[in-house]
Amino acid sequence: MVVQRHGAGRAGAIVTAALVGGVFAAASGCGGGTAEMTGGPTPDPAALVRAAADRLVAAGSSQATTSMEMATGGTRVTIRGEGTYDYRHRTGQLTVMLPKDVKGAEERRPITELLAPGALYMKNRGAGVPADKWVRVDTTALADGNLVTGGATDPYAAAELLRGATGVTYVGEESLAGVKVRHYRGSVVLPAKVAKGFSTAVVPFDAYFDGSGRLCKVRQQFSYVNRDRPVAVASTTLLYGFGAAVGVRLPEARDIFDGKIQP
Repeated sequence: MVVQRHGAGRAGAIVTAALVGGVFAAASGCGGGTAEMTGGPTPDPAALVRAAADRLVAAGSSQATTSMEMATGGTRVTIRGEGTYDYRHRTGQLTVMLPKDVKGAEERRPITELLAPGALYMKNRGAGVPADKWVRVDTTALADGNLVTGGATDPYAAAELLRGATGVTYVGEESLAGVKVRHYRGSVVLPAKVAKGFSTAVVPFDAYFDGSGRLCKVRQQFSYVNRDRPVAVASTTLLYGFGAAVGVRLPEARDIFDGKIQP
């Protein structure tokens, strides 16, 4: 059961640049409750890919692992996350691990992220935020649609982006964590509202579906400019353990930080 408590509070001044300062890679594994697959592509590959989000809603929920690899100026860093997601309520919880900083310091404390329609709540996010407080971000106001800002792509957002899939081709049948999957490749032209946050509106993707037609892995490649420097982002989302229990309790207004966030 999902328990939702929508807290108020102003969004903190969080932007992608804050994560690029130390943050982005392939994750592995897909499985859990999938049907046996017979060889060969579906009659309409594009239709299968475009319906990915709808099929996840039908599945109800899953476990999720995310990986975001960012490369800029010869530096490559990776952020990883793991948790659960409820596709019917569009709520989820991820524990996000940040990498060591450029000076080789120890990895920073994990960030807890709560995902909800129109909002992202983060705990342990940035200096100056009390340990018992959450930062609330209005995701509807983010130029990138929260595809990379939070350091972990929202699993439903990643699937919903595939609604605009074009040039879809069937690559072949593969094994993903012991599960037979069909591999498809194509690209998406970002919606105008989201595209302004990136340097190119075309997003290449690789998507993998199990025998029940459920998306269990998607890798999407973004590109944007931060402080006049190009940044290449490869976001990989793994979905498995369909039907997993998900419990998300959103913070009360009194638990949300209302001050300035330091990078």
